Amino acid sequence: QLADLINVFATLLKPTEGNDLKLTEWITTARTAALPHLHSFTNGLEIDRLAVNAGLTLPYHNGRTEGVNTRTKRIMRQMHGRAGFDLLRHRILLA
Repeated sequence: QLADLINVFATLLKPTEGNDLKLTEWITTARTAALPHLHSFTNGLEIDRLAVNAGLTLPYHNGRTEGVNTRTKRIMRQMHGRAGFDLLRHRILLA
């Protein structure tokens, strides 16, 4: 039962219209299952339902921005205490 619920949820992760209604159906089905950890997950989805609906229905994402932030933080950690802002800026621009 858990595997079936996970497979259905995985199909919802590709953003398309109508996924918000399918998510409501999925949450109802998941709450009827005798899986307490899944109940906790569904409660978490309900807490920020507007953001979850946007993520499941809209084609927009901030993956590129997060990638740039992650790369910048990695470079900053590597250079911690070794050089000033000018060298940090130079390394970021060349990366």
